[in-house]
Amino acid sequence: MYVPKESQPKQGGGAAKGRDGEKGGKRKIVAQNKKARHDYAIIDTYEAGLVLMGTEVKSLREGRTSLTDGFVQIDRGEAWLYNAHIPEYHQGSWTNHSARRKRKLLLHREEIAKLESKSQETGHTIVPLAIYFKDGRAKAEIALARGKKEYDKRQTLREHQDRREADRAIAAAKRRQRGV
Repeated sequence: MYVPKESQPKQGGGAAKGRDGEKGGKRKIVAQNKKARHDYAIIDTYEAGLVLMGTEVKSLREGRTSLTDGFVQIDRGEAWLYNAHIPEYHQGSWTNHSARRKRKLLLHREEIAKLESKSQETGHTIVPLAIYFKDGRAKAEIALARGKKEYDKRQTLREHQDRREADRAIAAAKRRQRGV
């Protein structure tokens, strides 16, 4: 049977639509900073491109990166990621990178200005939350954050545990209801 070309399904090519119809595809997360979400109250998040060397990209694809000690600073109108540990590429040669060098973040000028003014306020900082690949490009999710006090951390853990117990109770009730 003949099917006109216009009605045939398209194959390959084109950028896939991600969540909520936004441009871009799936995110392949390489590293997350779970400690940052525990230690800081996240105010606002941003997606920034990363300026990397070739061996850094290859090392990122192996997935052995750590963001635990990482932080972001604005210097002369540019955002820089410090202390993110991207280990040396094991098959690299003399062109290998240093593991903890500072890396430039690519953001819009307005975003940098906003981050700089907000981070000057007392108790605010900029922390990296994740490094991931999106459409083959390395991206960093950074956040404007405010440090939590110890009692805030305990309160967050308590709320998380209560939410988990409530979800378990609801699931158990649904199972009992189906069984009857």
